[in-house]
Amino acid sequence: MLIGKPGPAKTAIATADAAGIEVRGRNLVGDLMGRLTFTEFFFLLVTGKEPTGQQRYFLDLLLVAIAEHGLTPTAIAARMTYAAAPDALQGALAAGILGAGSVVLGTAEACGRVLVDAEQRVAAGGDPDKVVADIAREIHVRRDKMPGFGHPLHKPVDPRTERIFALADERKVAGRYTGLARRFAPAVTKAWGRPLPMNVSMAIAAVLLDLDFPAAMIKAIPLLARTGGLLAHLAEEQERPIGFLMASKAEAAISYDGNEER
Repeated sequence: MLIGKPGPAKTAIATADAAGIEVRGRNLVGDLMGRLTFTEFFFLLVTGKEPTGQQRYFLDLLLVAIAEHGLTPTAIAARMTYAAAPDALQGALAAGILGAGSVVLGTAEACGRVLVDAEQRVAAGGDPDKVVADIAREIHVRRDKMPGFGHPLHKPVDPRTERIFALADERKVAGRYTGLARRFAPAVTKAWGRPLPMNVSMAIAAVLLDLDFPAAMIKAIPLLARTGGLLAHLAEEQERPIGFLMASKAEAAISYDGNEER
């Protein structure tokens, strides 16, 4: 039984035979290995094209920016899972990645959607300032969270955002999406009635879009980056285990109210 629309039974990613491996039309062993960095190879895998120098530079920058942020829920989940199943490194890693959603780590995807929406409205003739003001107001009226704004720790600014935009300006890659992201700052302040810091997720989405990275794959960057961070936590968990310690601290910190009415 076919589910969904029929399509060609083809892939353009890779193929292999007894003699070798071909990736995106290139010989893995004879061409790519030893010539491309992993970042460049990742870009090739996702887009089918080798990155320009600027695309590689900023992809590296963004991966570093979002790879690690301490004992976040994703790291805690990974470490506690490893404590319970030390024979399954992959399971512990997956436990952490599964927590990348609309609240933690995965918000760059939503930022990309907001920026693409704004750019389409501007391309249709809208004034940029009015467009971002309208979008911010619409989101606020719906009582939704504004993607890319607010952070429990980094106030009044997210230092990662400042650094990303500074380098985007310096290397002259800041384009229409970065411009729209910046216009959102005062619009969000007005809609919410208070300043909210632009967090790193908005900066990641804006720069990726300005560099022609596929909008549908923006979330891949924090996922790939945080995989590296989680593996570091799991390596430390092997040597300095705190998974069960965190579990015991959580149990001690949370009171039981089973007899109270809900």
